[in-house]
Amino acid sequence: MSESIEKIGKRTIQLEAASIAGLEKFIDENFEKAVKAIQICKGRLVISGVGKSAIIGQKIVATLNSTGTPALFMHAADAIHGDLGMIQKDDVVMLISKSGESPEIKVLVPLIKNFGNVLIGMVGIEDSYLAKQANIILNTTVSKEACPNNLAPTSSTTAQMVMGDALAVCLMELNGFTGKDFAKYHPGGNLGKRMYLRVEDLYAGNSKPKVLQDSLLKEVILQISQSRLGATAVVDENDYVIGIVTDGDVRRMLESIDDLHLIKASDIQTKHPKIIQPDALAVHALDLMRGNDISQLIVATKDGRYLGILHLHELIKEGII
Repeated sequence: MSESIEKIGKRTIQLEAASIAGLEKFIDENFEKAVKAIQICKGRLVISGVGKSAIIGQKIVATLNSTGTPALFMHAADAIHGDLGMIQKDDVVMLISKSGESPEIKVLVPLIKNFGNVLIGMVGIEDSYLAKQANIILNTTVSKEACPNNLAPTSSTTAQMVMGDALAVCLMELNGFTGKDFAKYHPGGNLGKRMYLRVEDLYAGNSKPKVLQDSLLKEVILQISQSRLGATAVVDENDYVIGIVTDGDVRRMLESIDDLHLIKASDIQTKHPKIIQPDALAVHALDLMRGNDISQLIVATKDGRYLGILHLHELIKEGII
C-alpha cells in the first residue's frame, strides 16, 4: 500500500469537504425556486431515485418529514410498476441522480411531466437528460469522487445529502418551524421528551412519604426507607408542605447527636424545601435539581399542598439527562 490508512482517511474527508464547499455556488435562483415550489405546494414532496441516490432520497424524506415538510419516497424502479399512484396532482416531484441518465430516470421523467407535476432534478451533470427535462435544477456537481477509481458514489452522494439538508433548513425557517414543533414529531426521542414530558408524568407512580413535624426519628427513617426515594416530606395536619428530611440529613444528624430518643422531624428537617408543580416540564425539574445540587423535589400544588416526590432517577430513566 503506497499510502498509510491515516492518509487515505484524511484524503477522503478532504475530497468530500471540498465537494460540500463547492455546493455554495449552486445556491442560486434555481435553489430559491425549488424551495419556494416546495413551500407553496399544497400536496407533498415526492422524492425518487435509484441506487445510492435512492438511499440519499430516503434520508432527505426523513429529514423533511421531521421538520414539518410532508414528503414521501418512491423508488424509481418501482414507480413504473405501480407506485406512480403515489403521486397526486398537487405534489412536487424531485428526482435525484448523479448522471441524470439512469434508464429508470429516463422512463420516469416523461410520465411525471405528463401528470403535470412540478419536476425538480437534483443532478450532478448539467447537460444530462434529467437536467434538460426538469422544471427546476438543483446542481450537485462534484469535481471528483473520493473513490480512488472516481467511480463509487462518495463525494456525489455527500453533496446530495447536504443539498437536501439545505432545502430542509430553508423550509424550516420559512415556515417558522420551532423546537416545540420538532418535539411534536419526535415524542419518543430524548429531545421530544425534554420538550413535552412533565413532572406529573413521572412522579405519580412513586410512593408518597410524609411525616408530621412531631414525628419521631423512627417514623422518619421508616418513611424514607419504605419509599426508596431518599427523602420524606414534612407536612402539617392539612397536608401542606413545611419541610423535607433526606437520608443525608439523617446521616449528618447521627454524626452529631448521641441521644436519638427524642429527635423529631422538626429537629432535622430542611425548611422551605424546593417545590415544583406537577404541570412543570421535567427539564425544568432537572434544572432546579442541578442548580441546588439535590436529588429530590417536593411536588405540590400552587398553594403548597403536598402531592409527592420526584427523584432524579425518574429523569435519568426517561433520558432527560
